[in-house]
Amino acid sequence: MKTKLMAAFIAATAIAATAMVSSSANAEVKVSTKGGLKVESGDYKFEFGGRIQYDYNRSEKNGEVDEDDFDLRRGRVYVKGNVSKDWHYKVNFNVDGSGAEDLYLRYTGWGKAAVVTIGNQHQAFTLEQLISSKDVSISERSGITERYLIGRREGVQLQGDIDRLHYAVGFFTEEGRDEDNGFAGRIAYAPYKTDAGVIHLGASYKNTEEQDALGLEFGAVTGPLHFQAEYFDADEVSSVEDDVTGTISEFENGIDGFYVQAGYFLTGETRGYKKGTFVRPTPSSKSGAWELVARYSDGDGDFGDVELGRTDASVTALGVNYYLSKNVRINASYMDGSSNISDDDGNEFRVRFQITF
Repeated sequence: MKTKLMAAFIAATAIAATAMVSSSANAEVKVSTKGGLKVESGDYKFEFGGRIQYDYNRSEKNGEVDEDDFDLRRGRVYVKGNVSKDWHYKVNFNVDGSGAEDLYLRYTGWGKAAVVTIGNQHQAFTLEQLISSKDVSISERSGITERYLIGRREGVQLQGDIDRLHYAVGFFTEEGRDEDNGFAGRIAYAPYKTDAGVIHLGASYKNTEEQDALGLEFGAVTGPLHFQAEYFDADEVSSVEDDVTGTISEFENGIDGFYVQAGYFLTGETRGYKKGTFVRPTPSSKSGAWELVARYSDGDGDFGDVELGRTDASVTALGVNYYLSKNVRINASYMDGSSNISDDDGNEFRVRFQITF
């Protein structure tokens, strides 16, 4: 039912947008199908697109196969646009029935230095979280990031770009033990930035019902070589239920973790950088682009990809990407991990077929 309703919404929006831009008699209507459908007329814009990611995944824990399947990792469609010069909207919907990802209104009347977004959206915490899933160099984000990220929440966020500085501050609603509000802020600065390279420095802070956390970021690109690393330190609230009385006790403990990642384009491309995050490259030739990537993670994280769960562990990941074009990618990754507090170990092999439009 959700899928049918969203399909109807998208169709209705497309018709309304076409009628809207067509009604602008004095403005030229521009239509583009490069990487999706885009219609533009004066101050009015409309865009339809999405992504499909199909994965083959095989994972083991302590030598026993836990997963061995081929399925849809992500299937999303979106509509976004302007209803006036300063007011924008976006709906990003999962076609598997799990509902909307992005669902927000945005005001840009104060310029790039101060943009206000209201609704369900990414909250600004961690570099790797804010890199789109279609742009990450290794199929799955690190277990360190998975433990500390906020993800998408309903709220209000102010963000802006001032020269080479990007900032974001947001207040959002939490769905935890009690309905509560959270806060997150992030600042990213590029002290050096050219067409061939960039140095990225960043820091973020969040206060939620479960965590009070600080994150530090570093990234660099020079020609075909790119590097990024993050460190997190947090106080986390956990709960334990007494087996006899059923009483739930809460306690706070300190956790931390880090990852370092490096990649290299064998075909000479350069990783892009936009609004304080990294983006995938455009192949420099019709034969496509090849990239090799390696990542090491250690500390308190959520290592479900290698079947270890939320624990203190270390994981090594290796990946290879083939970009047939900017919109088509095939990548493979292998992750091998071991617990730092037990004898458990696990691994995962994943192949992804991705198309964006």
